[in-house]
Amino acid sequence: MNAVQTVTRSFAGGLGDVLLAHQGLIRRAQWVMIMAYLSLLVIPLLLPLPGSSDYIWNNLSRFVQFVFWGVWWPFVILGTALVGRFWCGLLCPEGSLSEFASERGAGRAIPSWMKWSGWPVVAFVTTTIYGQLTSVYQYPKPAALLLGGSTLAATVVGARYGKSKRVWCRFLCPVSGVLGVVSKIAPLHFRVYPEVWKRSAAVGGSGVNCAPLVPIKTMQGSSACHMCGRCSGHRGAIRLAWRKPSSDIVFGSGRMATRWDTILIVPVLLGLVPTALHWTASGVFQSIRQWLVELCVDMSWSWPLSLRIPWWLLTNYPSVNDVMNVVDAVSFLVLVCLGALAATVAFALPLAAAAAILRRPRRIVNHLAQAFIPLASASLFCGLLALTTSQLGSDGVVLPGVDASRGAAVVLCGVWSSALFFRIGGVYSKEIARRILATVPAVIATALFCATWLASFL
Repeated sequence: MNAVQTVTRSFAGGLGDVLLAHQGLIRRAQWVMIMAYLSLLVIPLLLPLPGSSDYIWNNLSRFVQFVFWGVWWPFVILGTALVGRFWCGLLCPEGSLSEFASERGAGRAIPSWMKWSGWPVVAFVTTTIYGQLTSVYQYPKPAALLLGGSTLAATVVGARYGKSKRVWCRFLCPVSGVLGVVSKIAPLHFRVYPEVWKRSAAVGGSGVNCAPLVPIKTMQGSSACHMCGRCSGHRGAIRLAWRKPSSDIVFGSGRMATRWDTILIVPVLLGLVPTALHWTASGVFQSIRQWLVELCVDMSWSWPLSLRIPWWLLTNYPSVNDVMNVVDAVSFLVLVCLGALAATVAFALPLAAAAAILRRPRRIVNHLAQAFIPLASASLFCGLLALTTSQLGSDGVVLPGVDASRGAAVVLCGVWSSALFFRIGGVYSKEIARRILATVPAVIATALFCATWLASFL
């Protein structure tokens, strides 16, 4: 180990120890974040909707909208990819409130239905679609309902189940699955040294309260770890450490991937989410809508075009000429289903072909799908970044080169995903020719995705 490696390793381990030593300060910072978060949710509800002369810098509602959707979510995703789930463990208001309620709650056993591994995917898909149908990115009432409702649910679950735990975060949080997937490419993680743990077994000592219910003794990877620092130095066997960004995917927890991980990566993050984030500019959406409008006219149905639905179900703000009717909603739902189906076909076929070429059972498909995490992460971040640029652009602020940078990021991460696919193939076959042959369909699918992303969203 050279001097630079020694210094960086010491820095990482020292940072983990700092987090452990300042848990009280972290808890106070969490309450500051909670107060700021609740204020940003509530205050815009008391204000009129912004007009054409209102901007981010002179209107609180516009400012809050930009903070939530232009800064907060895009850079939580980016931060998770760069340093891991520190947001979850240190600053997330929902996690903090859920744990606080759990410390003083009923402490009931976690029911078996809550442990179903599909909840994070179902919750993420549901909130994504609902957010678009109600224009959560544009208006304070749906934002307060969606985010505030999630926070209330987290608090209620914490008050009812577990003791000093984050049951909501572990099993039900709508973004937990996404952050867990994205964190697999982060170069920082809390590493467990099994040999040291075994040697220290006779020493004993107090345990660690792992709020997100991670079995730290056998923890592999960091997808479930909230990186709060409470276990740093425990038994001398757990340290915050650097790692190669792809090592967890190729050799670590990626090997234990489930079908729900694959569903989240392929049809959801590579299909549904890009479609949902850019549906208003989609020519396919306009074609679907036009066809439905003509169908309604032919059938003499006027209600799908004129029926006003409450704002908490569909966008309904006639004062600013923004109303979504039933035809619009159905067109959107058909579009996102088509997006998810297209991604499933485009990526599932190469995954199945690679498994066959590598002469392995279908179970390695879930491991191979992990190779697309960099591509999915870049697509998600760059898609959310469009909210940032569009909000700034509506106020006359243009960031030069940002669209080209978004496109370059997606393409580079596509190259990274292709390389990861080849490396994962090496876990199951040592034949270079066979690995190359297995990787070619994935490279083609990745190239098609990048080309479509560039053509549609830039």
